[in-house]
Amino acid sequence: MKEHSLDKQSLEKKLAKKRLESKQVAAPEIADGKSSTSRPPSKAPNSIDGNRMLGGMRKFFELIRFSHTIFALPFALLATVWAYLVPLPATEAVMTESYLRFRWQDLAGILICMVAARSFAMAVNRLFDHDVDAENPRTAKRHLPAGELTRTSVTLFIVGCAVLFVAGCALFLPNYWPLILCLPVLCFLAGYSLTKRFTRFAHFWLGAALMLAPICAWIALRGSLLINHPSDLAPAVWLAMVVLFWVSGFDIIYACQDQEYDAQAELFSIPAKIGVLNALRVAKSCHLLMWIVAFAMTFAVPQLSLGWLFWTALVAVGLLLAWEHSVVSEKSLERVNFAFFQLNSVVSLVFLFAGSLDAWLR
Repeated sequence: MKEHSLDKQSLEKKLAKKRLESKQVAAPEIADGKSSTSRPPSKAPNSIDGNRMLGGMRKFFELIRFSHTIFALPFALLATVWAYLVPLPATEAVMTESYLRFRWQDLAGILICMVAARSFAMAVNRLFDHDVDAENPRTAKRHLPAGELTRTSVTLFIVGCAVLFVAGCALFLPNYWPLILCLPVLCFLAGYSLTKRFTRFAHFWLGAALMLAPICAWIALRGSLLINHPSDLAPAVWLAMVVLFWVSGFDIIYACQDQEYDAQAELFSIPAKIGVLNALRVAKSCHLLMWIVAFAMTFAVPQLSLGWLFWTALVAVGLLLAWEHSVVSEKSLERVNFAFFQLNSVVSLVFLFAGSLDAWLR
């Protein structure tokens, strides 16, 4: 028994010695940043994962439908071009024809403010409507209802866009009007997100929000003239009316997809109130008014000197709008996205290039 006890004790000592030796061998490897296994070293807790950051940015771009910036931006750029091409009003100091002086910081301000304002408005809309989107089968997979983004992160994104918008407005100094008007503009843009709770005319609020694009661009560039010459704003106002009826019309078409859900949820929209067929008729009327206003603008604002080139573009726009209405009907809404995005993107670009070129060639 004694010999057996000694053998057991010696065996335990040998095992303890081996464990100690293995720890001593492993220690230098760990100190050198090596591992005893083939598993790669784990990342530091504070390290930045580039792919994760890009993925997060992509989700925010998808949240705000960044590609849809093309709807309003061309009209803001067209107003910018006209602001430089239209002669300044004659004053006692300047009796000869003169033009606005170009500054690169003004162009940067237009682009920054447009992108920031639209991103702000879309993010606010997604935040305010996250509960509605979660219940609507068509929108249930959007980022907030699906949990891909949090309300906190979207709120921070909204604050960042607002700060960027105000910073963009500061680029127009010494013209102080953009800074004075920046907060009222942001409030008006955010207000659209609540309109489906209380008015059938939410589509026209959206149109009014986008019609601010050419008006704000004009004020940012020529605002110092408006106190003494309010009529100087006329080109931007006419262009804004075009945007109002155009946007309101295609938003009514887009809302037809949610007619049944809006009616059940007691949300306010024209399709939920009068049905898809009548809503499409209202949308056609809006687009007809848009075309009439655009044509009348060539006579009402002679300082733009719009002529045959712009009239040719209006014919093309009329055909595009007719095509847009031909691909959607009460019984077939499958091609709404084609009508909403592709065709309307072409419409805005046609206005930009034809309106700019015709005014420049005058």
